[in-house]
Amino acid sequence: MRAVIQRVSSAHVIADDNRTADIGKGMLILLGIEHADGPDDVTWLTSKINAMRIFEDGEGKMNLAISEIGGEIIVVSQFTLHASTNKGNRPSFMKAARPEHAIPLYEFFLQHLEKESGQMIQAGVFGADMKVSLVNDGPVTIIIDSKARE
Repeated sequence: MRAVIQRVSSAHVIADDNRTADIGKGMLILLGIEHADGPDDVTWLTSKINAMRIFEDGEGKMNLAISEIGGEIIVVSQFTLHASTNKGNRPSFMKAARPEHAIPLYEFFLQHLEKESGQMIQAGVFGADMKVSLVNDGPVTIIIDSKARE
C-alpha cells in the first residue's frame, strides 16, 4: 500500500461534476492499493499517518500531528501509484489491486483512519474520473510504502 501525503492549505475533489470532498488546512492522501495488501497494511499505515508530525509548531518546526492542529483529511484512491515503468514508455499497472480486492481495503482504510484520527474522513469516489485541486502548503509531500515500512 502506498500513500502520497500532501500537507495542504485547502483541497477539494470533484467526481461526476459533484464536489465529493472539500477541506481547509490538513492532508490530502493519495492511496494506491496493490494485490498483496491486506488489513495489516491498513492498520500500520493509518497509525503512521495519524501520528506523522508534518505541521508547524509556534517556532515554525514540523512538530505537530494532524490531530494537534485540528486539521482535516481527504483520501483519494489512485491505482497509478503502483505503476511500473521499467519496460517501454507505457506504464504497467499489474501490481495494482483489482477492484474486488481494492474497494474493501479502501473502505477499511477510510474507517480505520477515521477511528485513529477521531474525525470524519472525506474521500473521492473509488474508480471515478476525478478532478483533484489542492494548495500544497510548504510544499510538504511525503511518500509512504507499507511494504517497505517507510
